[in-house]
Amino acid sequence: MTTAAMPVAPVLCTVELAAELLSLGRSTLYELMAAGELPFVKVGRARRIRRTDIDAFAAQLQPQSV
Repeated sequence: MTTAAMPVAPVLCTVELAAELLSLGRSTLYELMAAGELPFVKVGRARRIRRTDIDAFAAQLQPQSV
């Protein structure tokens, strides 16, 4: 029997991690944050994005028809 811990998703994500999770570029994330489309918090000088806000942002995206 192993006692290996399951990886836990972070509560606060860096811009780089959020970009990776959303498959977007860092500059796109900074633009979304500046436009108020993706909420963020500041911890000192660092910007962090709540994992729940990343999930909510992805859920509200509408599929595009061609």
